[in-house]
Amino acid sequence: MVVSLKPERLKRYKDVAMLLIKYGRSDLISAAGLENSVLPDEIAEEAGADAPAEELAKDLERLGPTFIKLGQLLSTRADLLPGPYLEALERLQDHIEPFPYEEVERIVSTELGVRISKAFAEFDPVPLAAASLSQVHRAWMRDGRAVVVKVQRPDIRETIVGDLEALGEIAHFMDQHTELGKRYEFDNMLINLRKSLLRELDFTIEARNLRSIGESLAEFDQIVVPEPIDNYGTTRVLTMEYIPGKKITTLSPLRLMEIDASSLADELFSAYLKQFLVDGLFHADPHPGNVFLTDDNRIALLDLGMVARVTRTFQDNLLRLLLAISEGRGDAAAETAVKMGEAKEGFDRRAFDRRIAELVNDNSDAVLSRANAGKVSLEITKAAADCWFRLPPEFTMFAKALMNLDRVVYTLDPTFDPNAVIRERANELIEQNIVKSMAPSNLLSGVVDLKEFVEKFPPRVNRILDQIGNNELKIKIDAIDEKVVLEGLQKVANRITLGLVVAALIVGAAMLMRVETSFRIFGYPGIAMIFFSLAAAAGLVLAFSILFYDEKRRKKRDGS
Repeated sequence: MVVSLKPERLKRYKDVAMLLIKYGRSDLISAAGLENSVLPDEIAEEAGADAPAEELAKDLERLGPTFIKLGQLLSTRADLLPGPYLEALERLQDHIEPFPYEEVERIVSTELGVRISKAFAEFDPVPLAAASLSQVHRAWMRDGRAVVVKVQRPDIRETIVGDLEALGEIAHFMDQHTELGKRYEFDNMLINLRKSLLRELDFTIEARNLRSIGESLAEFDQIVVPEPIDNYGTTRVLTMEYIPGKKITTLSPLRLMEIDASSLADELFSAYLKQFLVDGLFHADPHPGNVFLTDDNRIALLDLGMVARVTRTFQDNLLRLLLAISEGRGDAAAETAVKMGEAKEGFDRRAFDRRIAELVNDNSDAVLSRANAGKVSLEITKAAADCWFRLPPEFTMFAKALMNLDRVVYTLDPTFDPNAVIRERANELIEQNIVKSMAPSNLLSGVVDLKEFVEKFPPRVNRILDQIGNNELKIKIDAIDEKVVLEGLQKVANRITLGLVVAALIVGAAMLMRVETSFRIFGYPGIAMIFFSLAAAAGLVLAFSILFYDEKRRKKRDGS
């Protein structure tokens, strides 16, 4: 591995090495060539340390925003980590110390091009919350509207880019030189993490996400998404309407009794099914910290920096997979999962089918109501990795979103049954997909193709007619066996000819019946009777050939 000598890069090599040693993967230290990054006494100290799952989350929080986001990504990888570690990382929070208000004032003023006192009637210097990438402050517009202002941490982009480069070098080397890397493709994992993080660092993308998902979910009366404020946002500052409420996880049992929690859970789950299966754009991080119960008893979705887009084909396969799982059809679930990804060298299709079938069958009596829906999806990713099969990154994002969504709906209503909702909504979702495919925007490509066909049709017809007129038209038939085809055509031609001869003999005999002659057979004109006899004999030969000879050929072909 090519090791950078920059001090900050060497520090990250050491941090990664210490994590691997502490959590039992010192073999990867040697494979990645990181031995020189760690002192022998540090290796001995960490190797002997007790490292429970909860400590991994704390260690990642200590290492900073890049590793916090990495931990959140790892929480979706049931193929990489055992259950206790996944549960610890699911609860990974990125609440860290806020940065000074002076920095907030400098960044907001620089980004908006005007002093805070000019842009806002009031701006609270104490942040509502501080996370690894940003922190948010209450503020009031000059027209009296309450808003929140999300401000990016100073120099966070440079920090993350440097960390990702260090992690990328280690991941690339492991993919090239270790079986673990070839199986789990750490390089692809880091590429997806890089894309996700860089999108989260561009607040203009989050503003677009707020508008798009808000419009998509407008039909759900109990779901609300804050609207961004025009002209008050840049890549580092985002201003949006303030929605008062509390996190779902902080609600008391008494507060939950005051609301129709079952209806809220049903509407929230249905809203995400629409995002997954109709819109193709979904909020990929609905963990309980991003889902609020508003003061007017609605569900508010916050922090839409992480979203995922999926294709129409992926949506169709995802609907098939969810239905197969909810109905306990393991074979169908495995078949659909194969359609969604691609096989790597060494893919064991039989083992994969068996694993998926067992997973579905083990949960067949109450598939998604007893077994966490997100965890069922994550188990599919684990089976795929074990059998050398690559599922698309969108599937992991979907599994993560579904896992977090499960936690929210079960907090609202412990008896909630997503299994029933999927089956009930299936027909409605299919209808919405059909209507969406017929929308003018989606028909535009078909109109363009039709326009091209109409424009090119007359000259193509003229060329064909010219070739026919000049006796130059040729038809090329790519048959399976040309000899068999020719023999068949010849047989058909012979039978048609024989049939015409038989018909001619019958017509001729009928006409000769009216001719008076002394030559008679059985009292009828002799020549007419001869023609009738020849026609009868030819007809019998033709019938015999059809009934017996063709049947014999068919049985011989079927037997072979």
